[in-house]
Parts: sequence; structure tokens; C-alpha cells
Amino acid sequence: MFSQLPTDVRAFQDWSWAQIAPYYADLAARPLTAGSLEAWLADWTRLSFLIYETGARRHLAHTQDTTDAVAEAAFFRYLDEIRPPAATAEQELKLKLLASGLSLEGLAVPLRNLKAEADLFRDVNLPLLVEESKLGSRYDKIIGAQTVEWEGKEIPLPQLRPVLAGTDRARREAAWQLMSRRRLADRSALNDLWRELHALRQRIAANAGHPDYRSYIWQAKQRFDYTPADCATFHDAIEAVCVPAATRIYDRRSRMLGLPALRPWDLTNGEFSRPADMPGTQPLKPYRDGGELLDKSAAILDKVDPSLGGQYRTMIAEGLLDAENRKGKAPGGYCTYFPVAKRPFIFMNAVGLHDDVQTMLHEAGHAFHAFASSDLPFAPQLESPMEFNEVASMAMELLAAPYLTADHGGFYDVGGAARARIEHLESTILFWPYMAVVDAFQQWAYTHPEGAEPDACDAQWRALVQRFIPAIDFDGLDDVMATGWHRKLHIFNVPFYYVEYGLAQLGAAQVWRNSLTDHPRAVADYRSALRLGGTATLPQLFATAGARFAFDAGTLGEAVGLIERTVTELGAVA
Repeated sequence: MFSQLPTDVRAFQDWSWAQIAPYYADLAARPLTAGSLEAWLADWTRLSFLIYETGARRHLAHTQDTTDAVAEAAFFRYLDEIRPPAATAEQELKLKLLASGLSLEGLAVPLRNLKAEADLFRDVNLPLLVEESKLGSRYDKIIGAQTVEWEGKEIPLPQLRPVLAGTDRARREAAWQLMSRRRLADRSALNDLWRELHALRQRIAANAGHPDYRSYIWQAKQRFDYTPADCATFHDAIEAVCVPAATRIYDRRSRMLGLPALRPWDLTNGEFSRPADMPGTQPLKPYRDGGELLDKSAAILDKVDPSLGGQYRTMIAEGLLDAENRKGKAPGGYCTYFPVAKRPFIFMNAVGLHDDVQTMLHEAGHAFHAFASSDLPFAPQLESPMEFNEVASMAMELLAAPYLTADHGGFYDVGGAARARIEHLESTILFWPYMAVVDAFQQWAYTHPEGAEPDACDAQWRALVQRFIPAIDFDGLDDVMATGWHRKLHIFNVPFYYVEYGLAQLGAAQVWRNSLTDHPRAVADYRSALRLGGTATLPQLFATAGARFAFDAGTLGEAVGLIERTVTELGAVA
């Protein structure tokens, strides 16, 4: 029967559930023995990969143009007609496999994960999960439609990012105020959306027998190796180590500018990031267009490792990148995976800044992870933990940093590259406190009844910003500061997916530390860990990459110390 299954998703993606269902029925009916297990898993993998890739391609097309009604309808049709019955059928196969007691080499951790998924599954939640995805699309449409009139042209808000990174303070403030007014115009719409999402997620958790959505998501994200209490320990470590380091960065810049404190328009994203360029400084302009961004990124990745550079060039040749911002495009950046084609795809919103270079290198790390684990034979083995997925991406940013100079085919002269690296390293320090704000906010929002109410959310976000980002002066700008949670798409679309970035950044810093004494060995260890996919535990993946999975102030302090020393060294060059 499975010989009739298409080998290319293009021949499969328009199949109805009536066409797909017999294949699941065949798998459910087959006797499962030690002798038949491998073939059974291979057929299940082929089928689930076709369904997964169909969803990935539908989602990609929708985010590439949120105004495309045809793409939206195709994505929603998948969400409504394919994903729910497929989830039910997948659940039946998971239970069949778990009940058999059978296993193969490399399946111990995946089977542990499958058990957690199976225990969490409820039929009643299937339509609710579809509704959650649709509400996420509503968020994308609201944000994607935010445009302003700037210098005689209507532009999407991301296209003002170069202005915020510029040296003209008055112009930065004008852009920031314009962006803020436009965002606040959607305050009621986003508050209404939040109430719906919050109530829906708490219902999903209750249906699955969990006291709250945080408890539910811990199991859903298969966080076997740490707890909410560990996250609180991490927050405290960030407050003790990173907040003073971040304050040093901000205070140094405010003194240079002759200001009592930095205002939000003195930051490159108008909120929490590195300070904008000093007056008289020429802004970093790494590339002229998307083609140059791709070509120079490829040259840098060749230097990190020739085989990785080759994989990236394959992506260019096959059109597997959508880099530049445009009206109607969903916000953010991500790397998705097409498991049938065994290819990743990078989506982002480049507007001509060095941040775009960092985003490209970051998403390339995800792509290399996909390439490295693509030869694992069975679908459950590819599900690696997000905390390590982000090590793959963040470590690549740091491993590539020495090759940003033009003599390596990169973007800058020596001074420009040093400046870019300083910005990246300082941004790393500045990110940890913001990460703590986002993670602590979500942990509060789903464990307190008032977390559904936007006014309470505003108050909580305000308190967390004051705790973790005290150096920025928001005097007179309370509405903008308090609604910062509206501007974090993860809170709406990928709940609780944020502490992973902070933990991974600490792992990536350790990979980078290793590369400073033995670059080839550090890259080899990194690639060895990527090849494991989801066949190892989180601490094992970190250890294979040459790092320690940690939450403590000591490990974090070592990383911050290395970053600050390197920034001082690079400052002499920049």
C-alpha cells in the first residue's frame, strides 16, 4: 500500500483526509513485532513527513504574504481538515508503539518524549489547538498591517529600524514616537486577542488535567531536565550578573552623550537593545541588497566550515531563503524544515542593518541543525529540544564572528567588523535581562487569575522592566513601556518559547569559549551534537557540544566576564 504514497509533497499537499486516512488505518492494523518494527516506523515516518511538510509549506506561504487570501485559505484548510484528524491518528500509533514495549537503538529518548505527548493528548483539545493557530494568524495580520507615513512614503514599521539605529537623535525620537503611536492604535485589538488566547490556553490545560497552562506547557515542551524553579534561579542569576553589566553598557553610553540616562529612542530597537550609534559615527551598512547579504554570508560560513558553507550555498541555489522585508509580510524570522525534501527554509525581514547579518547567521545555524540530523531514520528522532536548537543558531553567530571582515569575503573592514562584534556581544548581555522579563511575565500570566486581564499584564510587565532593565528612562512614556508585551510575538504565537534563548545563549557562549583555543575542535564538537537530533537528553546534547547545561550565577558570570573582556579588546581596534 505504501508504495502508492507520493515521494514528493507537491503530489500530496492537496490530498483530502479521505485519501490519507487509509494509510493510518493500515499502520494501526498491522501486527507490531520485533521483526516488523523498523519497516513500520519507516512507513509511519514517510506519512508523517508528508503531512508535516504540507503544513510547513502552507504556513510559510501565509507568512510570506499575510494579505494573500488564497494562501491564507490553504493554510486554514490544512489547520481545519488535515491537522486534527492526523493528530488523532498519530495518537493511536503512539499508543500502539508504546504498548508494544519495543524499541530500537536511538529510540530511548524519543520514546520518552512520545509518552509525554501521548499522555497529554485529548480529542477535545484538537479544535482548540486549531483555534489557537488561527488566533496567532490574527496577531500576524495586526502586526503585519502596521504602517506609517515617513518622509512621504507609507512603510511597514520594520523599515524604520535603520532610523532607530542611526546617529540623529531627533530623527530617532520622531521615528520612535511615530511607531509608538501606531502600535498603541492597536492596543484594544491586541488586548482583546490576548483575552481570547489566555482563556483558550487555560481551557486546553484544564482539558488535559493540568492546573494551569504553565504546567501543561512544561509537559508539552517536554522539559524533563529543568523546572519553573530552575527558571526562577536563572532569573535571579541574571539580575545579579547581567543587570549590572547591562547597566554599565547603558551608563557608559549616556555619559558619552552627556545625558542623565538613555531614553528608549536611544536604543536600536526602541526598547531594550544596544544603544544607537554615537553622533558622527557612520552607520554600519553591511550590504546593498538581499543578494549581497546572501553572497557574503556564504563566504563567511565557508570560513567557519567548508561543508557548512556548501549547505548554505545549496539553500541559495534552491531558493530556500526569503530575506527582505516587504509590506504584508509577517514579522520576525524563523527557519522551518521540509522533511520530505530534507531541506530547511529561512524566513526573515532584512532592512539593511547589521542585525540582519546576525539574524541570517542565527537562522543558518538552525538550517545546519536540520541538515545534520536529516539522516536520522525515524521521525521521532528529529524532535530535538528547543533549548539546544537555539545553541545551534546562537553558537553559529559567535563562531562566524571572526570572519566578518572583507578579507574573508565578509561585510566590513577591520574596524567595522570589530564594531559589529562589540554590538553583538553587548547585545548578548543586554538580551539576558529582556529574556528574563519575557519568561517571568509568561510564568506569572498563566499562574495568576489576573493574568487574563490586560491592565494587570501592563502592571506586571512594567514591574519586570523596572526590575531587569532599570537603566532606561521611560518617564512620561508609561503606556508604551507597559504594553511592551504586545510587541513580543512569542507571547502571542509561541507561548513559553523564550527561556530557551537565554539558556542556549549560555551554552553558545561556552562553545565560543572553546573555539578561542581550538576552533576546529569546537566546530567538530558542535556538529557532532547537531547530528544527535532528538536522540539524547538536553544535558547530553550540551555536553557533546562542549558546554554545561546550567542556570547558576557562576557559569553565567564566567560567560559575561569573557564577553566584557573581549569587548574591551575589540574596542581598541574599533
